[in-house]
Amino acid sequence: MQRICLFPGTFDPLTEGHVDVIRRAAGLFDRLIVGVGVNASKQTMFSIEQRTAWIARIFEKEPHIEAAAYEGLTVDYCQKIGAKFILRGIRYVSDFEYEKAIADMNRALVPDLETIFLTTSPQYSTISSTLVRDVIRNGGPAHKFLHKALHADIKAYQKRLAKGGG
Repeated sequence: MQRICLFPGTFDPLTEGHVDVIRRAAGLFDRLIVGVGVNASKQTMFSIEQRTAWIARIFEKEPHIEAAAYEGLTVDYCQKIGAKFILRGIRYVSDFEYEKAIADMNRALVPDLETIFLTTSPQYSTISSTLVRDVIRNGGPAHKFLHKALHADIKAYQKRLAKGGG
């Protein structure tokens, strides 16, 4: 039986911290699906197509790591793709409290679905997509926090913002 894991998130944008967690977790599973979820309560900076394309580009030479977009409950998507594991990255203790509540709810909905928590490497613990979006929005050097595969797209986005576009 294949060990399939879903790493769900908005990944807006995908940071070096996300990439670190994905790479470190990849060897634990036969398939690791990075699921870009549609979250109605979040206003995103980048389209779901763009975010999914970035993930696919970064991991194109690693066929067991896939990018996918999904809507609805994460547990429903896990059942659809046959995932028995959900991966979550933890930066701080406060992240764990929030993530544990979600994991408990997911287990109540689907008892055989396990959540795996992986702490971020220390150099990435302060990076969040929220903070990176603020750097991008204000024309700062966001490349410090993003994989090189995103650099050209982010630079172009910042140029559009500077000209009054979006």
